[in-house]
Amino acid sequence: MEATVGELGEFALISAMTDRLPVGAHVLLGPGDDAAVVAAPDGRVVASTDVLVDGRHFRRAWSEAYDVGRRAAAANLSDIAAMGAVPTALLVGLAAPGDLATAWVLSLVDGVRDECEAAGASVAGGDVVRSETLTVSVTALGSLEGRDPVTRSGARPGDLVAVAGRLGWAAAGLAVLSRGFRSPRVLVDAHRRPAPPYSAGPGAAALGASAMIDVSDGLVADLGHLAVASDVSVRLSSDAFHVPQEFLDTSRALNADPMAWLLAGGDDHALAATFPPDVDLPMAWSVVGRVEEGEAGVLVDGEPYAGPGGWSAFD
Repeated sequence: MEATVGELGEFALISAMTDRLPVGAHVLLGPGDDAAVVAAPDGRVVASTDVLVDGRHFRRAWSEAYDVGRRAAAANLSDIAAMGAVPTALLVGLAAPGDLATAWVLSLVDGVRDECEAAGASVAGGDVVRSETLTVSVTALGSLEGRDPVTRSGARPGDLVAVAGRLGWAAAGLAVLSRGFRSPRVLVDAHRRPAPPYSAGPGAAALGASAMIDVSDGLVADLGHLAVASDVSVRLSSDAFHVPQEFLDTSRALNADPMAWLLAGGDDHALAATFPPDVDLPMAWSVVGRVEEGEAGVLVDGEPYAGPGGWSAFD
């Protein structure tokens, strides 16, 4: 019979988890003490936290533990990149029922570890506690490496609006799973495991990005936050977006609007940023609109977006 976390016990579980976690160069003192020590060479630390609850942010019937781990880590590491910083470390909190299989927890840890490796970070510590609701809490830390942070409030009229990373793939995958299907696999996998463009964040800062945000709730919704913070009007052009063939095929099968996935779909953790108009953007970034003077908000083809508004934590 498969061992559970309740049978293994707190300290044995922590030991089994930390044994799977290498410590990177940014972590001077890793798991095993009262607190971790993480290097902050320029005297500043960028920090972000997120909580994922079983049945709300993930479903064990849809996602393996490994995928939940990668998704939990990606949601926070991408926020660090959106500030123009380099991710350095994670702290992971796990609240789990006593009958949860130990193997599930260790697979979750493997997912967190591998996502950290993709971003150049490592797990520095965390905590475990018993709870009837399975919950994963992650705090990410990062280094600005001497640069100024790229906030949401720096966009100026005349700036270009550009995105890096996938848009709408996770939403399309969620639509497939919600209908009881498991294919196209590429869309389902995109929902289970995002692929944030981590290096694009610090790269955008080096290029002089004036504002930036992680696209977690949907492009229109998140650019709306940026527009309000900067007191500008963001104008998107639908013609600037490439609609993948997978979206077209799946939207016909589900009677869905593929542009709604692109404009309002969350959980891909792409990056959206504004840049001075004379910047020479690398291929990782695609220009999708401009910043103009006007009422703070987002317009698509000159009109308020009439589709779904994106993710809201209390909907």
